[in-house]
Amino acid sequence: MKKAYIFLAEGFEDVEALGTVDVLRRGGVDVELVSITEDPLVLSSHGVTFGVDTTLEMGIDIDKDDIMVFPGGLKGAKNLAACTPLVEEMKAHNEEGGPIAAICAAPGLVLGQLDSLKGVKFTCYDGFENVPVSKGGEFVKKPAVTSGNIITGRGPGYAIDFGLELLKFIKGETVAEEVRSGMFIPCE
Repeated sequence: MKKAYIFLAEGFEDVEALGTVDVLRRGGVDVELVSITEDPLVLSSHGVTFGVDTTLEMGIDIDKDDIMVFPGGLKGAKNLAACTPLVEEMKAHNEEGGPIAAICAAPGLVLGQLDSLKGVKFTCYDGFENVPVSKGGEFVKKPAVTSGNIITGRGPGYAIDFGLELLKFIKGETVAEEVRSGMFIPCE
């Protein structure tokens, strides 16, 4: 089974991280919250301190089938993009076809660190589409988009949609629909 690693940096958007964790765990996905610093406590963009399961410094063993998830929040996404070991891990994971997910500012700032996004359809918070487009990506205004091994979401108001898109990618349409229904989320 695929495991989801959700990377947290100071300034991450609360609902984008925790909404995603909630949906994935409801669907039975093994999720680990990972701090990109040695500190096991990470301050969100709204001043809430969250504990993580592990830190990047402690080392994680990401398998090709595992998914790397990057929440937004402007400061958080900038901090993720500035973390060289994380970016190098993401690039290597992408090169071997491993799934990568990002929401809000993270598609532009973090996924924008990839060498190419040629042919990848993506969404993000308005104003962060320029770098992915310059690398061949196609911006679409949808709540969440899957394009090959890359899953993206627009922003905080679409965190649950993003989580459900990830769940569908990991566990399939049936499980995602069961979770959606159980959370009383209306169909589009």
